[in-house]
Amino acid sequence: MTSARGRAAAIAAAAVTAVGIAATAVPAHADPGHRGTLLASRPLHTSAALPSASFTRAISYVSEGVGGRRITVTGTVAVPEGRAPRGGWPVISWAHGTTGTADACAPSRDTATGPAHDYLSITEGYLDRWVAHGFAVVQTDYEGLGTPGGHPYMNGASEANTVLDIVRAARRVDPHIGRDFYVAGHSQGGQATLFTAAAKKAGDVRLRGAVSIAPGSHMAETAQYVQAQYPGAELALPFLFVLLNGAKAANPSFHPEELLTPAAAQVLESGQRDACLAQLREAGSSLPLSGVFRPDADLTAFETYFNGQEAAGLDLRVPTLVAQGTADTSVSPAATKGLVADLCKRYPDISYREYQGADHRASIEASFDDALRFVQTVQSGRTPSGAC
Repeated sequence: MTSARGRAAAIAAAAVTAVGIAATAVPAHADPGHRGTLLASRPLHTSAALPSASFTRAISYVSEGVGGRRITVTGTVAVPEGRAPRGGWPVISWAHGTTGTADACAPSRDTATGPAHDYLSITEGYLDRWVAHGFAVVQTDYEGLGTPGGHPYMNGASEANTVLDIVRAARRVDPHIGRDFYVAGHSQGGQATLFTAAAKKAGDVRLRGAVSIAPGSHMAETAQYVQAQYPGAELALPFLFVLLNGAKAANPSFHPEELLTPAAAQVLESGQRDACLAQLREAGSSLPLSGVFRPDADLTAFETYFNGQEAAGLDLRVPTLVAQGTADTSVSPAATKGLVADLCKRYPDISYREYQGADHRASIEASFDDALRFVQTVQSGRTPSGAC
């Protein structure tokens, strides 16, 4: 049985780890064209550019956001060196982990001194390994990160749309990019990966498989633990502010500031303006748990929204690998095992791998070799060994 501190830490990262993007002029409102329409493309030479790629470009494209609205989304496209294989470069569409909800947290805006670089530097190294193995790598910033409007953090449908549509847009950046793609993601992106694996198939591109690393879950419990002031719940504070801002972006009638004390509301506002996860952690460190929520705070609307964003209950459509570090205090290994057991009830082609001693971020690099073998197995037409 886990301690209260350990449980709080696990819940803290049910939300965990995100990223940032590169400044590119995009229209205030997306072109009303088809999903996947490429709106703009420019060379990228910042930290977000992958060293092994022949080129990396920052792009904007059309996708579908919360409520079915056409939106502009930004992201990056990296293409390997050399000649594409027959059928074009296979694609990894990367779903990033929690970076925050401010525009500065978008992965395409990352620089060596950027506010989310502590996390993005890890994922950039991981993605560069995929490029070196002959995969085009595309990375969405998600809805509202680097573009007008808020970021509906952990909204599964919105995430899945942006992950899919950037593959369509990338094929207009370089015609040598193929139709076949694999979705991979970590933490927030692990949850996004599962929603993508359950999404309706598209005719113009083909999702072949999914790699979900430490998928976030149990989001509603983050607020519950802070409100109850459980020991160790202070570890959840930076994710709480990201979750609250995400719920507001998805439902403008939700006003999270009304649940918070004035001091906590100031931290929340900084997360909308310019603070990413690391800065929210620092800002929240001076807040006692008793000084976060107002005494009469009603979390019903918050809990209802995030309970609807859980990956449990999804019907997966493609072979899926779930990876988890045993020393992860952000996403509980027990929670991930429970999620895999639930998904197995409806789709048997699920593989599960654990990495001894790997914490939340270390699970990214620790799982690479297994992820590569998994994708290569699917590419060859074989079925990966399952956990169901």
